[in-house]
Amino acid sequence: MRTAKQADAARVHVRSTPDGEPAYVEAQVDREDANGVWWRASVPVVNAELNYRFLLSGKGRRTWLNGRGLSSGDVTDAADFRISTCDPPPAWAEGSVLYEIFPDRFARSAAHPVTSLPDWAVPAEWDEPVAFGTPNGTRQVYGGTLWGVAEKLDYLRDLGIDALWLTPFFPARSNHRYDASSFDVVDPLLGGDAALKELTAQAHRRGMRVIGDITLNHTGDAHPWFRRAQADASSAEAGFYYFEADRTRYASFYGVPSMPKLNHGSQELRRRLYEGPDSVVARYLTEFGLDGWRVDVAQSAGRYGAADRNLEMARAVRKTLREVAPESWLVAEHQFDASGTLRGDGWHGTMAYAGFTRPVLSWLGGEDTPELWGTPGQPPVYGGAEMAAVMREFAAAIPWRSFTHNMTLLDSHDMPRFRSLVGSGRQRLGVALLLTMPGIPMVFAGDEVGVQGALHNEDGRRAFPWDESVWDQDTYALYRSLIALRRAHPALRTGGLRWLHAAADVVVFERAVRGETVVVQVSRAAHEPLVAPFAASSLLDGPDLVPGAAMPSDGPAFHVWRVENS
Repeated sequence: MRTAKQADAARVHVRSTPDGEPAYVEAQVDREDANGVWWRASVPVVNAELNYRFLLSGKGRRTWLNGRGLSSGDVTDAADFRISTCDPPPAWAEGSVLYEIFPDRFARSAAHPVTSLPDWAVPAEWDEPVAFGTPNGTRQVYGGTLWGVAEKLDYLRDLGIDALWLTPFFPARSNHRYDASSFDVVDPLLGGDAALKELTAQAHRRGMRVIGDITLNHTGDAHPWFRRAQADASSAEAGFYYFEADRTRYASFYGVPSMPKLNHGSQELRRRLYEGPDSVVARYLTEFGLDGWRVDVAQSAGRYGAADRNLEMARAVRKTLREVAPESWLVAEHQFDASGTLRGDGWHGTMAYAGFTRPVLSWLGGEDTPELWGTPGQPPVYGGAEMAAVMREFAAAIPWRSFTHNMTLLDSHDMPRFRSLVGSGRQRLGVALLLTMPGIPMVFAGDEVGVQGALHNEDGRRAFPWDESVWDQDTYALYRSLIALRRAHPALRTGGLRWLHAAADVVVFERAVRGETVVVQVSRAAHEPLVAPFAASSLLDGPDLVPGAAMPSDGPAFHVWRVENS
């Protein structure tokens, strides 16, 4: 732990709870530098998870330091720092930049064109508007394929992308494919099994990873499992779903009949879907070369009424990955508080909608921001201090290792485009936060060239514009430069996080590893200048910092500095 030199900390203890009993170890001064005093203590790890916090004593005062920050009063264990002894996430994940691809909308293949469509599909030209909010919104097919993705890998590598997230590639009766009609094959409309195998092989040759997307909460109503289950109450598949007495009524995702909900109480379902080397989850890792999975609707999967097998399911999927492909990354879609499944042996991380996306949008958006999933009415409007407090609250509930393996994102295929919600000027600020804060940043295909889509999540799923004359070249250059900056500086990839200042219109935070400290300032509007407490060199086209002199106060703007002698 680091304290300021002027802090009233005559003694520092570490409090942990081995086997549930409080225990204290006194810390010693490890070293001093220009920025403060570092305290170190060695604490035995008795249980699978070490929970700990610091107690600072001096001049008659006692102060706790935990994941939420400083407190002069007693605190619960809920926000203690945590260290998990479970197997770690794959080494390749931390420091990566991820790119989301909705396969139908990313790229067509001249060598492997789509020549026929299934009966549910409505053909669309590449520049045709999305029919959002209508029945055709989920039926339009633009003709993008996995072959097309493979042919664009050099573009992605040049952008600085390390890993791809493919939204579902299983056969279905919609363009989003979250209503899978089979888990046995890759949809022929996207190029089939051969296309996915070629894509992963080509990506690996370029040092890139590929993760898939699977629904463990539901299937489509055209899936053979569901058809057999509904037709035959004595079948093995009958236990895969939740039927009422007449079997025409059943539980489904969000009440949508085409997505019947899975019952994880069925041992046979678990065996087929995610337990063991012959499961769907395992097969696409070992046979197709995937490097992990994003799990759809993870907050609901395994939960129905009194039954709650959510954590049990997460652990089982993690166990399968550990056994068949231990370098696989497992990330869950979770719109809310995912801390219960991020304590070590569940998901490696989740999509940080709650701990990143929503607070950033509340700070950079406005009062006309539309309703988002799970939040009735318009999102709140935050100042910088409120944004930082929400981020700290969610980070405090999970181990640091899980926090750094969350997927951070400004938008996705499930929401309007960030640029359309905040404007191009503030998009730049969001991108700066995305690529300088902890986590695995995700770019939704097209964000980097200025793709819009404000009115509906389907409106955000516009086809990628490969005509460079329509790109916002400034935005493209911004993404390239900030991705390159992140790759060049260990502090931005793997460093800790310390909030230095948070006010209505400006936030300043530090990312640090031993040997490098980077400070980032993001301002949504012009503000009173802050005074620089240290010397630092600009890593972008901005002024250096001089101790005692004013820091930049322009806005909307962002600045990144490397602290000298760090």
